[in-house]
Amino acid sequence: MSAFWIILTGALVASACGLVGCFLVLRKMAMIGDAISHAVLPGIVIAFLISGSRDSLVMLFGAAIIGLITVFLIQLFTQSGVQSDASIGVVFTALFAVGIVLISLFTRDIDLDLDCVLYGEIAYVPWNTIDFMGIGIGPKTVWGVGLSLLFSVLVISLFYKQFKICSFDPAMAAAVGIPVALFHYLLMGLVSVTTVASFESVGAILVVGMLVVPPATAYLLTEKLSRMIFYTIIIGCISSIIGYYVASILDASIAGSMICVAGGIFLITLLFSPSHGVVMRKLKQKKLIQVV
Repeated sequence: MSAFWIILTGALVASACGLVGCFLVLRKMAMIGDAISHAVLPGIVIAFLISGSRDSLVMLFGAAIIGLITVFLIQLFTQSGVQSDASIGVVFTALFAVGIVLISLFTRDIDLDLDCVLYGEIAYVPWNTIDFMGIGIGPKTVWGVGLSLLFSVLVISLFYKQFKICSFDPAMAAAVGIPVALFHYLLMGLVSVTTVASFESVGAILVVGMLVVPPATAYLLTEKLSRMIFYTIIIGCISSIIGYYVASILDASIAGSMICVAGGIFLITLLFSPSHGVVMRKLKQKKLIQVV
């Protein structure tokens, strides 16, 4: 039964992260998930200092607030003329450094860092369950990630056209009256909620990997956004299933194995994709030369 919950969790994380990750890849902001994973440290420390508790919910609330501040600052710097990748680098390193300073000043004698309060291990997911009226209703992570996925699906479904136009052509979106900044912050809010909801139980490597690798793979397979989202979710779920059994055979990290499988699928796609594959392009060039 534990295998089922672990695979289900991996699939839910892949779906939730992949859904918002498609828009990040299109916007060339794929590494913002990694930025959030580092930048939330001061939120964790401040939440502890205010509450005096290392309760998971309190920490996640503090992390979520700083996550939103992170994406706001990144957008602010980008609009001020700084390149998006530089904005991401500046914001996450600065906030991460602030978190380290706060830890060194106020929590030297307390076991408080990212590893112990936020970065989890997916193998432990089946044991952290929720009880309702004395009846176990499944792991906490499944409900948390599942609700974040449902929320993202609802928001993106309601404003799919706006998100699509803003991702492909922000200038056109502004010209037709779509509030581009509003939908940018709404998307970044979804990214922040999704990543923070997943970090605690499955670890950063799985979250950041699923934000980037399956969407990047799907991007090589299609030029239609709806198909890209569908392919992303399928690739993420397949990676979770195969990755779990690879980890069982090798006695290795489950999250790491899932991302390795996803990376392997990306590499195969990069080589053999009908439209973007390196090998396929070479074959087409050879055929063209032969015809000429």
